[in-house]
Amino acid sequence: MNQTDAPAVVAATPDANATDLLLERIALTPEAPLFARQQGDTWVDVSGRDYLVEVRALAKGLIAAGIEPGEKIGLMAKTRYEWTLIDFAAWFAGAILVPIYETSSPSQVHWNLSDAGAHAVIVESPEHFAKFDEVAADLPDVRLSWQIDRGDLGKLAASGVGVSDEELERRRSLANEDDIATIIYTSGTTGRPKGCVLTHRNFVELCRNTQAAIPEVIKPGSSTVLFIPTAHIFARFIAVLCVYGGVKVGHQPDTTKLVPTLGSFQPTFLLAVPRVFEKVYNSAEQKAEAGGKGKIFRRAADVAVAHSEALDAGKVPLGLKLQYALFDRLVYGKLRTTLGGRVEYAVSGSAPLGHRLGHFYRSLGVTILEGYGLTETTAPATVNRPSDFHVGSVGPALPGVSIRVEPDGEILVKGVNVFREYWNNAAATAEAFHDEWFRTGDIGEINEHGHLKITGRKKELIVTAGGKNVAPAVLEDPIRANPIVGQVVVVGDRKPFIGALVTLDTEMLPVWLKNNGHGEGLTVQQAAQHPEVRAEIQRAIDHANSQVSRPESIRKFTILPTEWTEASGHLTPKLSIKRNVILTDYATAIEDMYAGAPTLTESTPTVG
Repeated sequence: MNQTDAPAVVAATPDANATDLLLERIALTPEAPLFARQQGDTWVDVSGRDYLVEVRALAKGLIAAGIEPGEKIGLMAKTRYEWTLIDFAAWFAGAILVPIYETSSPSQVHWNLSDAGAHAVIVESPEHFAKFDEVAADLPDVRLSWQIDRGDLGKLAASGVGVSDEELERRRSLANEDDIATIIYTSGTTGRPKGCVLTHRNFVELCRNTQAAIPEVIKPGSSTVLFIPTAHIFARFIAVLCVYGGVKVGHQPDTTKLVPTLGSFQPTFLLAVPRVFEKVYNSAEQKAEAGGKGKIFRRAADVAVAHSEALDAGKVPLGLKLQYALFDRLVYGKLRTTLGGRVEYAVSGSAPLGHRLGHFYRSLGVTILEGYGLTETTAPATVNRPSDFHVGSVGPALPGVSIRVEPDGEILVKGVNVFREYWNNAAATAEAFHDEWFRTGDIGEINEHGHLKITGRKKELIVTAGGKNVAPAVLEDPIRANPIVGQVVVVGDRKPFIGALVTLDTEMLPVWLKNNGHGEGLTVQQAAQHPEVRAEIQRAIDHANSQVSRPESIRKFTILPTEWTEASGHLTPKLSIKRNVILTDYATAIEDMYAGAPTLTESTPTVG
């Protein structure tokens, strides 16, 4: 099978725009909570009706300030209630939002605002304003700026009282599905970010069809906490989808406070990247190890995976049922409490979750619905359904979406979710499409069930000196799941064998060292040379090597005495590795790995 087509299940409405998603929700459940705002240790609900009042008031303020239909407003803020408030207010005013990651540098702020042709900018804090102010002189078209933390949104809303309801409704109704809803700049793993033009059709039709595809998740009475960046399309689309579906949303941008937030908010589903699920698992394992219950935890994990696999096979043996019931009381229940106690589903994207974690969480009572998409596909193109769920796949196409796999393995997408163009970049737009199909640059396959499986990035394929094609993700993902591994990049293009650069997880490393009796207080530099740390990394690599052929396996690795972070320039805001940047910055370390050394066996760790 090389193509799968999923017809839309909701009739298109060409005259609609994204504001209709909110108005349709308010018409159905005006008093039901759409958001909850944290005040101290409690959460205060915001009804749909009250949210709409705030949206309209802020939209009127934007109009009164001089924002014209079609003008673009930059927004630089953490994940918070005001993010989606501003999003809908801009749409009501007829404006177009241009998100800026709150971690962006002044030069990145300048690029987004200048390339998009923005006329205004909203920032969260004085720190963000300072980044804008540094480049403001070179942005003569940006005539308006506001700060959220300075109370400017309230002042804006107050200034708009003179704008009539009729004028607001005229502005709100100007756009139809063909018009621009937003310009989102890609996180830029390579080169200068491109502005993806997403239309109102992308949001309207994709929201309606996605809700119809997973009604068990997106429905009134459900709730979630957003903590990944709303500036990224993944969280932003889910935020808009939740408004349409009547899901109550809370916000927590500080991931160090995530566990207590989940405990107080008690969401029914989560949105996260695989690294979050790995962290939860690894933290629980190391906590059990510290309490002398490491063997119990690992046995419980093995039983959980076996139980989920047995469910897929159609029969759970009695002995396994009894073990599962025991560990449900001893282990699984405590982990469910860590997640808030009510989580039934999670939506995961950006990287493969992995076979073991997928089955583990399923037996925990948390079905992780892996999906696949890009900024250019308004986030999701495929997603597993609660009723059509396969661990290891990213699910079937969403209604209104078609997926094709080319003979060389590249995945192409067509449908209601596909972006219109790259802003001011006709050449890149032309290169991105083939016969109206968007070329994703990812490689994969469609199985007999119509589910898509991702196997790597086309541009990231490594071809060794011996001519062997190697997809890095197949090796990197299982290594990254190890508790002391921060990040990993597989190398070896045109080299005699495959190697790897590894960084350590500075949060989990001290816990692991203490639990394994290797002392405390080691620096990352010291830990990188520690024989037991090297042995643990080797075990992770051996595990990854067991899943590939010998020519594809990692023969040599280097532990780097540093971290890769967004601030260092090596990770994107959604924590994906910037492979080209890493290959350039660590070219010497890579060459040292190959210089004059014989090919090593998998059991011989060499650390630079």
